Amino acid sequence: MLALADPADLDNGPRTNRSATERMCVVTRQVRPIDELIRFVVAPSGEVIADLKRKLPGRGLWVSASRKAVAEAVRRHHFGKGFKRDVHVAPALPQDTENLMVRGAVEALAMAAKAGQVVAGFAKVEGALQAHQAVALIHAADGAADGIRKLDAILRQNAGKAGESPEFPVIGVLTSEQLDLALGRSNVIHAALLAGSAGKTFLSRSQILVRYRMADDDKMPAIRPGITEDE
Repeated sequence: MLALADPADLDNGPRTNRSATERMCVVTRQVRPIDELIRFVVAPSGEVIADLKRKLPGRGLWVSASRKAVAEAVRRHHFGKGFKRDVHVAPALPQDTENLMVRGAVEALAMAAKAGQVVAGFAKVEGALQAHQAVALIHAADGAADGIRKLDAILRQNAGKAGESPEFPVIGVLTSEQLDLALGRSNVIHAALLAGSAGKTFLSRSQILVRYRMADDDKMPAIRPGITEDE
């Protein structure tokens, strides 16, 4: 159960708070691990921006990592109150923050591809799954359901034959256009993530993006922990 904290909106900057593992959400007034929060700072222009990597200088204000919480912080003027100064808060801040998350996921996937940790195309993905080289399956969020079902079935069958756990990340956070951008090719619908540190970064950023979207979204989760026989 999350503990309530005394009001203490601002941190003192990333350099003086590296050891902090928890912060208070300015909206809920609850203490959460920093991985479940987004740090916001004031740019030199006076505009409030998201500091997703928690490295930007200056004092920071923390909000639960959900679109709904960020929208509530904008609506209730928490940023001006928390920073105790006149700031510019764009009405589109919740969407702008999500766009930054998407860009981060695209960049991480591009880095994984450059490191040779991604294969794309139905046949190559199928081969990676059958050879047990893949650590995650990636589908375009706007991909056709038929192809998604076929690869999910292959994943399920291969896991069963090998006697492995069916828990396996199946990621659908990016559109085909965004996958194209990340992988430098056109019409990417399916890809497989291979083992490596760059791939871990993509998985982490994808999970954060899912959490941000799913807090107020009743859609199917864009990252499934695995494939089960009942699907």
